[in-house]
Amino acid sequence: MNIPIIYEDKNFVAVNKPAGLLVHGFKVTVGGEKRHIAESTLVDWFLEKYPEAKGVGDLPRWRSGIVHRLDKETSGVMLIAKNQEYFNYLKSLFKNHEINKTYLALVKGNIKPDSGIIDKPIGLKSGTIKRTVFTKNAKMIKSALTEYKVKEYFPMYSLLEVSPRTGRTHQIRVHLASLGHPVVGDKLYGGGKVKDLDRLFLHAYSLEFSPLPGKKLKLIADLPQDLTDYLRSAKLGEQ
Repeated sequence: MNIPIIYEDKNFVAVNKPAGLLVHGFKVTVGGEKRHIAESTLVDWFLEKYPEAKGVGDLPRWRSGIVHRLDKETSGVMLIAKNQEYFNYLKSLFKNHEINKTYLALVKGNIKPDSGIIDKPIGLKSGTIKRTVFTKNAKMIKSALTEYKVKEYFPMYSLLEVSPRTGRTHQIRVHLASLGHPVVGDKLYGGGKVKDLDRLFLHAYSLEFSPLPGKKLKLIADLPQDLTDYLRSAKLGEQ
């Protein structure tokens, strides 16, 4: 796997995760038996490159070094800890909302107003893997807060900068869909399958945090080629 490294020091590595790559493995139940999904993951790449980091984390067997995650179809900046002390440090930053995350998302329609905060609890829809803001019959309900602002309007879309203030599964996707503006290409939450793009248009553009007390670091991953090409077509009204 060719994983671009954005930044690296003795404590962690920041990568630009490509779309289509699982962050870590998982198990599913088939016929009452739990089976491991055999698929290459970001953790496989990380342990091959940094074998000394094996055992770092809360569940090192499956997620060595992984402090946070991105959905399989989402690309962009990810931090991976090389040692347990720094894993704990990064985990505390995420828990205390001391890492500023900015995503780029292309959504259907022209969202109004052009900036806002979505404050809607999210729960797990019973019997599915889908999350929902309709929490009456949902499980595992947690508060969720997402800030957005429009970067540019197109004939059929809006390009947004999105900053999740909490870290719920599928949070950005669920919150934007709840406004009637799902992420383009998001087949799970109403974005549908689109021509010339085989994944959802969601990219973790930047992370800003203190790698050490008293220091600031901003890491950026530019839009990958598939999203850049689709955006160019959207501007011309070809999508």
